[in-house]
Amino acid sequence: MDTNLKHKLMRYMAGNFSCQEIAQLITDYLDGSLTLGDRVRFHMHLGLCFACRNYLGQMKYTIETLRQLPPDPIPQHVKEELLERFRTWKQRQPQPSVKPEIE
Repeated sequence: MDTNLKHKLMRYMAGNFSCQEIAQLITDYLDGSLTLGDRVRFHMHLGLCFACRNYLGQMKYTIETLRQLPPDPIPQHVKEELLERFRTWKQRQPQPSVKPEIE
């Protein structure tokens, strides 16, 4: 079978959504805001695509994990320390050593 035809057929069977489009629609899907047609196409894609099913599972797991966090705000000193670490994390990464070329 022609590779291009095979790709088109698989895309059609997968609801005519690409994996990138599915990734962009996951929030709408989880919120229940997809139209009926898009929801059906979304499910068709998931039925054929292990990677997207896995990604959806990861998103659901992340949401459930975040819901278990305590509602208390982060203490200001902890927040400031985290922000400082994020700002400077690249500076702390070991730089690859460059060996001079021997002529």
